[in-house]
Amino acid sequence: MEAVALSPSLTASSFGTSAAARRSSSACLSYASRNNLSVSRLAAFPKQVHLFTKSPFAYSKSRASKSTNGIFLPHLVASLEQVDQTYIMVKPDGVQRGLVGEIISRFERKGFKLTGLKLFQCPKELAEEHYKDLKAKPFYPTLIDYITSGPVVCMVWEGVGVVASARKLIGSTNPLQAEPGTIRGDLAVQTGRNVVHGSDSPENGKREAALWFKEGELCEWTPAQASWLTE
Repeated sequence: MEAVALSPSLTASSFGTSAAARRSSSACLSYASRNNLSVSRLAAFPKQVHLFTKSPFAYSKSRASKSTNGIFLPHLVASLEQVDQTYIMVKPDGVQRGLVGEIISRFERKGFKLTGLKLFQCPKELAEEHYKDLKAKPFYPTLIDYITSGPVVCMVWEGVGVVASARKLIGSTNPLQAEPGTIRGDLAVQTGRNVVHGSDSPENGKREAALWFKEGELCEWTPAQASWLTE
């Protein structure tokens, strides 16, 4: 038989001094005794939760590291807290179309920190080094001509998860497959004129930043809004 939990608060004293209340309390306790039911110490009413009381289910680093259910893993927590850098480049078509400010504002509104910025005419040797992984592709010569055809805007952005987030902000390589709201989805039409480049991994972010910026060109600073972006 299902156990019924009765609170000691359901006694005669908690019902007042009336005879009816005392009889009601006695009847409840007598019923439990006759039917061999358990009596446990449970509060008659749950504790009132204040609006700003910390939830017992609130996320914490200690809970995440101790979890064994596979949802919160130490390496996942570490990746979410890792501050990375990514290299973002407004390509010649983006510069010629006057989209530099629009692209910068999207990263600023997201909350990432700009540490490097310059207008730059890319020499062929640098373009070839940057795109060396694509050297075997048939479109490689055209790509080099495109990147060196006019000035580009070079940027380095920092932040937690900045590489993955930047890729989402930029959108798919083919603008026709990019989601509305992304840079390429909103501002570009063809793959060969897709406006902007972004590093595809934290490792490439560091490599490309070092490739396009000389030592001392990146600025270390703390934005005033930093404490309102991350815990």
